[in-house]
Amino acid sequence: MPRRVRVRVPASTANLGPGFDVLGLALALYNEVELVALSLGDSSPAIQVEGEGAETLPRDERNVVYRAIQRVFDAVGQPSPPLRISLLNRIPLARGLGSSAAAVIGGLVAANTWLGRPLDEPALLSLGLGLEGHPDNLVPALKGDLCIARSYQGKVRYRKLTMRRDLVPVVCIPNFELSTASARAQLPSSISLEDTVFNVGNALLLLAGLTGPGKREKLLELMEDRVHQPYRQSLIPGMADVFAAATKAGAAGVALSGAGPSIFAFAASRRVAHSVGSAMGKVFAQRGIKNHARVLAVDRAGARVFKGSSFKAVSAGVR
Repeated sequence: MPRRVRVRVPASTANLGPGFDVLGLALALYNEVELVALSLGDSSPAIQVEGEGAETLPRDERNVVYRAIQRVFDAVGQPSPPLRISLLNRIPLARGLGSSAAAVIGGLVAANTWLGRPLDEPALLSLGLGLEGHPDNLVPALKGDLCIARSYQGKVRYRKLTMRRDLVPVVCIPNFELSTASARAQLPSSISLEDTVFNVGNALLLLAGLTGPGKREKLLELMEDRVHQPYRQSLIPGMADVFAAATKAGAAGVALSGAGPSIFAFAASRRVAHSVGSAMGKVFAQRGIKNHARVLAVDRAGARVFKGSSFKAVSAGVR
């Protein structure tokens, strides 16, 4: 077994508007998980956290990364050795950017790599599903790029697609947290046939628009949603105005990022993306909500394992 394993995992935005619980896109904003074998008598903390959540995340068995690591060792019937778990978190917590999915995938991939990769990707995703509950952030965190995912009877079916390269992601992140559980509590127990057909049609057309040639301006209507965003709007002050400001500034499409409260948009260039991010931020600021906008890139690789002193990236996929 190695003495050290380090894994980098991307953020993700889920739903993209109409693709509720099935569409996800990996973003170039990363958390890192490092496992180091503890020497006999080493008294350093078993779990160390830097960056996002450094003041709030638990350092015991409640920690999500720790729980994911234990799931892997339990699945293969191996006792967990004494480990120091070091976390470097850049993904904001509870903002709709897949921080919990990144933690789960980071722990799963790190432990699986430590053991010589005995588990394949479907097995890892099944373990992750038990911790996360839904796969729309898990799959892009593991695989990267644009992903379709669904769960059925504890298993995850998924497909990784290649998103077109002429769209620039931008996200506006307000400084308040919104848990997925709270956001889901806003959803109705049923939706109309009309709204279901609307969302299915938009989701399918959106996939075609994001993966093939097409007019960017049509993404605006294709990212409209009737299943979750209207019901979550009350939790995010000014959400409709933020959407409108993004559109006026030139966004090619705009949606709630995951369960929120972050707002995600596509732009035709980095220049336009900065303008869109600034416009969204001004609306939040007018309501007294501090925020910051990030112009990002699409992460194409997903979770990566780094080895050696240079931390040269190697695939996190199974052999």
